Amino acid sequence: MSVMPKKLVLSLLAWVTACAAGPHWVATWGASPAPQLADESQMRSAKLAYNNQTLREIVHTSVGGDTVRVRLSNAYGKQTVEIGAAHIALRSNDSAVAAGSDRALTFGGRASVSIPPNALVLSDPVKLNVPAAADLAISIFLPKPTTGAGIHYSAQQTSYVGAGDLTGAASLSDAATFTSWVFLTAVEVLAPESAGTVVTFGDSITDGARSTLDANHRWPDTLAARLRARHSGPKIAVLDAGIGGNRILHDAGDNVRFGVNALARYDRDVLAQSGVKYVIVLEGINDLGHAGTSAPEAETVTAEDLIAGMKQLIERAHEHGIKIFGATLTPFEGAARGYFTPEKENKRKALNEWIRTGKAFDGVIDFEKAVRDPQHPDRMMPAYDSGDHLHPGDAGYKAMGEAVDLSLFK
Repeated sequence: MSVMPKKLVLSLLAWVTACAAGPHWVATWGASPAPQLADESQMRSAKLAYNNQTLREIVHTSVGGDTVRVRLSNAYGKQTVEIGAAHIALRSNDSAVAAGSDRALTFGGRASVSIPPNALVLSDPVKLNVPAAADLAISIFLPKPTTGAGIHYSAQQTSYVGAGDLTGAASLSDAATFTSWVFLTAVEVLAPESAGTVVTFGDSITDGARSTLDANHRWPDTLAARLRARHSGPKIAVLDAGIGGNRILHDAGDNVRFGVNALARYDRDVLAQSGVKYVIVLEGINDLGHAGTSAPEAETVTAEDLIAGMKQLIERAHEHGIKIFGATLTPFEGAARGYFTPEKENKRKALNEWIRTGKAFDGVIDFEKAVRDPQHPDRMMPAYDSGDHLHPGDAGYKAMGEAVDLSLFK
């Protein structure tokens, strides 16, 4: 009996693998949840308590596809949430949806679904031509008294809430507005096998704090636009997993809006997302700044502490076959009194030096270099500064998004 040559066997195996590979889910949009506020009165004042109401939440896609599904999350919720109905559509303007684009969502074939505390559900796939860089409207009907969960508090995006089941309505007249994402944590599209998602994992600077409302001017938005515009390379979606105030090594304490520590939320916000091939980490400035201001002095960290935390993120990404890129921390001299000190600045510089030279990450993105003032390197360039000397404005975020080397995403 003849034996096939080794090269022929390998070629056949490669052909079989290629034939078996097909479209897979990638997260075209996402947001990271933080814990619930302490009581229902706080939830009401934050417009996060509902009864017989419809939420119409607006999100902006990074890549497109013709089949879509959504993730609804009861993350950090303490009670089961009843979803009476849910729809997805292309948004035309404000709360209005594009004619002919509305699709009812089902969950295991059912129009309604119950989400246990701290759980999530995936909708069934629906056919909808979702363009890249499009606005989607996801409508969720909450028939019973419900407090928000799966909350991303600072969305930099206006969404809408109206009375009754309005999930199939063309628009929500007399709707109230809010600027959080609630229960909604991801939108996914079917994409070619070569496609993937890059998760931008960080704090308020990744979340786009102080950028223009409803303008999609976060640095991950600029990165997504550049990835769409390139003429070669695979399709890469961008998922923004920034949470304002987040830290690597400590929870938020009383301010739950800042989320749990990055090591704790990493599985949920990065590793469990669909189609993830890359992650960019921009975290640590709040670990330095919050200690002794909005957090106890006892939570002071060293550069070595932050490096140890980053090494954990690196190892856990590599366990899942994900490439991970380290981003240098941006300058913050002039930030709120106590948040910046010369000692904290020395730690920032030490951490940035390790990110650049430590060879632990699969690549480096030098955001500090992109936005610092050449005349005052410990400060952000005035044209890029939002005014608080910590967060960039729209121009600064654009410079950050343009500083990412696209060849990292092959």
